[in-house]
Amino acid sequence: MTPFSLTMPGQILFGRGEAAKAPRLIAAYGARGIVVHGADPSRAETLLTGLRAAGCELTALGCPAEPTLEMLDDSIRATRPRRPQWVAAIGGGAAIDLGKALAALIPQRTAPMDHLEVIGANLPLIADPLPFIAIPTTAGTGSEATKNAVIGLPDHGRKVSLRDDRMLARLAIVDPALTDHSPRAVTLASGLDAVVQVIEPYVSSRANPLTDALCHPAISRGLNALIRLMQAEDAGARDNLALTSLTGGIALANSGLGAVHGLAGVIGGITGAAHGAICGALLAPVLAANTERATGDAAARLAEVRAILAAIFDVPEAQAIVALGTWVRQAGLPRLVDLGLNPDDHAQVAQLSLSSSSMKGNPVTLDVTALCQIMAAA
Repeated sequence: MTPFSLTMPGQILFGRGEAAKAPRLIAAYGARGIVVHGADPSRAETLLTGLRAAGCELTALGCPAEPTLEMLDDSIRATRPRRPQWVAAIGGGAAIDLGKALAALIPQRTAPMDHLEVIGANLPLIADPLPFIAIPTTAGTGSEATKNAVIGLPDHGRKVSLRDDRMLARLAIVDPALTDHSPRAVTLASGLDAVVQVIEPYVSSRANPLTDALCHPAISRGLNALIRLMQAEDAGARDNLALTSLTGGIALANSGLGAVHGLAGVIGGITGAAHGAICGALLAPVLAANTERATGDAAARLAEVRAILAAIFDVPEAQAIVALGTWVRQAGLPRLVDLGLNPDDHAQVAQLSLSSSSMKGNPVTLDVTALCQIMAAA
């Protein structure tokens, strides 16, 4: 058996009502902290009130969109002089990524570009990050369980990661009740991201037995939950989608991803479109391209994924990927061109994606021609 390791947050609390424990648990890290929240500050009000009641001196920061380098630089300048002892983030993947990056970089005396992958110098962090606490309010990115933060560089047309094992959350509180009644479009896009993030680690060239055990049952759990939520609000489906998101975060942090995310990072950098929507549009075409080229263990894993899809959509296995793509479009997910990707940019996107860390986990090698065909199909 090939050696492997497994890293995950220091503590995970999962379940309805668990978020009520957050103020007491976070206050134990110190009296001064940063709370990053999403575009709607009211979603963080209960947490902020509880922390102030626990005696904490707080700085609240809004993250209205996926974080950029400029947003990160501004946030560091605003918070470092306050000498925070911890950083908490409550919101979707964008808020959690910004909070995670702040926790990592506030203690450093170097610039963010010194540590960013691909575009930056990719230098390791010197000082230990501040304790980071993640409380997701969407079910999709799994960022509460990952060791990287995705930062956009609009000037370069890229999204790249700040990555370090020490960036894992000390505490991740996943309370599915916080995701109840999320808008339909948000549920679809983020939910598809969650599904992608249990499929890609399962078929990844870096898969291991523990991530396999997490991902295999999560594929049907997550997709069935998402299908149900496109029909009606359902607390049980919200629970299952939140669990799938958490599972995907743990899995991708240990087994990597694949071509969906390799392309999505570049497409998102160019278009600014929602990450989950891009991933959802790419999923079926990437599965089809990988299936066409896979042999050996990779082919067997992809066949297992197709069998799961065939059972969900009640079609023969040979039609499973087409059925998935059809359902995604019928559910209302836009095509890549509607998300702002010009077909004339496909070749450039394909070339840039080859250097992404995610592409290295894809179970087969996809060249520029194959990647362009995927984008055309998406």
